[in-house]
Amino acid sequence: MNIFTIKEMTITSLQAELASGNTTSVELVQTYLERISVADSNDGGTNSVLEINPDALFIAEQMDIERKEEKLRGPLHGIPVLIKDNIDTADGMHTSAGTIVLADNFAKQDAFIVRKLREAGAIILGKVNMTEWANFMSEPMPNGFSGRGGQVRNPYGSFDVGGSSSGTGAAIANNLAVVGIGTETSGSILSPSSNNSLVGIKPTVGLLSRNGIIPIAHSQDTAGPMTRTVQDAATLLQVVAGRDEADPATLSAPPLPDYTEFLQKDGLNGKRLGIDAQTLNNLAPEKRELMEKAFTALREQGAELIEVKVPEITRESSVLYHEFKHGVNRYLRTVAAHLPAHTLKEVIDWNRINTDTALLHGQDILEAAEKTDGTLKQTDYLQDRLADIRESRTEGLDQVMIDAELDAIIFPSYYGCDIAAKAGYPSITVPAGYTEAGEPFGITFTAGAFEESTLIEIGYSYECATQHRKAPN
Repeated sequence: MNIFTIKEMTITSLQAELASGNTTSVELVQTYLERISVADSNDGGTNSVLEINPDALFIAEQMDIERKEEKLRGPLHGIPVLIKDNIDTADGMHTSAGTIVLADNFAKQDAFIVRKLREAGAIILGKVNMTEWANFMSEPMPNGFSGRGGQVRNPYGSFDVGGSSSGTGAAIANNLAVVGIGTETSGSILSPSSNNSLVGIKPTVGLLSRNGIIPIAHSQDTAGPMTRTVQDAATLLQVVAGRDEADPATLSAPPLPDYTEFLQKDGLNGKRLGIDAQTLNNLAPEKRELMEKAFTALREQGAELIEVKVPEITRESSVLYHEFKHGVNRYLRTVAAHLPAHTLKEVIDWNRINTDTALLHGQDILEAAEKTDGTLKQTDYLQDRLADIRESRTEGLDQVMIDAELDAIIFPSYYGCDIAAKAGYPSITVPAGYTEAGEPFGITFTAGAFEESTLIEIGYSYECATQHRKAPN
């Protein structure tokens, strides 16, 4: 293989190449490394890959040996994957959440989802850049910037790359690996997926383990697939989802279905989908036209579209500030003694000492979170948390879905991510076209808890009917 033939290859197409002997996992890794060296430079490239796994080629050799011995581990056997820099890997790579203060942090054990990836045969090719502290550091910080990695750039041009899984979005869009993993608290998978012409699945909170992921908020955090096709997203979700005794959020999840069984071309037929008209009014005319074309495609595939009004949650919530301090302090207790910070306060103090490198965009959000007491018992937190649940679920998405008998609600781009995040409910975004200037635009579908199978049906059927994704030049 060469640098060009891997473009837009999928898990299925690459597995066929590997099975036939046309290529090997070693050749795949070498080809992606070559492409990274050409297309991901700091000067003019996407600047999305933060570091390469020093063991990647050795792992690829092992996967090739196991393939010859007909000992395939799973659907990702020998497939290179990129993951976000806030996910622990107990190997030669760091886990820093894009920060300089954690630049020398080596995790002591794999995150649960990393273990699942390895068990399925994936080759973790490297860690990708991200918006620092998953976009929970400062209000002025641009999407895709981190002190450790610099600025991630959109491969389609001078457009917003999205955050905070910006590195995953740019890297997978730019064909620097087969598939990638991002994380989301509110919009951090959906935003960069939509902005980079990708499929992104933000799962129900509790479908997969949060164990070993640097947190923002335990009530909203989740990891999820970022891929170039719905089929790849379903396959990747199948691998990383599952019960983890160390994460109570996963213990009440229903039995895991086979998500690949929902890859049906007629998956839209008979589906009732809600259109949130107020979000359309916020769009520029060109993007409004793209949504109207999407509606036409949905109807042509047999979906019934019903206009609904999704309640806006305009109340300011303190939940993320309280949960961030609690979660980050808990994580920092586990890092090595030689690191300069083991509490949020120590992070803030270290940043102030190293202002020139660590505080290019300030840290007002970190400072606001530090003002909470970290006990999760303060009145404002408890009242806001209960209000978030009531307004996003009972009086929000649940009410809209029940009243209109909907299978899902449609949003343009990543609109609606906030209410789905507060509810902990799943969403999928799929490419919906491009503006005249070439800016990618996505369509998002949101459903009830653990309805990922419904979203995969909808997303796959829409993707098959429209085939919007184009690789960046």
